[in-house]
Amino acid sequence: MGNKIVTENRKARHEYHIMETYEAGLALTGTEVKSLRLGRVSLQDSFARVESAELILYNMHVSQYDQGNQFNHEPKRKRKLLMHKREIIRLLGKSREKGLALIPLKIYFKNGYAKVELALAKGKKTYDRREDVAARDAKRDMDRAMKERAKKY
Repeated sequence: MGNKIVTENRKARHEYHIMETYEAGLALTGTEVKSLRLGRVSLQDSFARVESAELILYNMHVSQYDQGNQFNHEPKRKRKLLMHKREIIRLLGKSREKGLALIPLKIYFKNGYAKVELALAKGKKTYDRREDVAARDAKRDMDRAMKERAKKY
């Protein structure tokens, strides 16, 4: 059984320099899992933080499940992330460094369990973003020129 990606935080790679990535489990309620399987989740503006030796995910929006009745969940509640204690302590030390944040990159199912890929990331400055866009455009133009040249011969 492979990994089924539910959602990706595409803006994260644009707005942050990714230093390291980690995999963590998600502690969810039943209706949240059902909404996740339907792909009704958003990682926009979400982040993780270590609080009292626990890893907590903030601002992840999971839409309410349509058939959830009174057992439905709060869409933007704090969610606990599951990692080994030593990994959490290591993350705490690294995330305390100046300018580093824990950002979720994607949510997926692995062997039936909901997982989140967390990144230790540093925010990009505006000029860094511009450089990335310029480099991407230059590569695209170069590839296009090479393709045109290959057609001629």
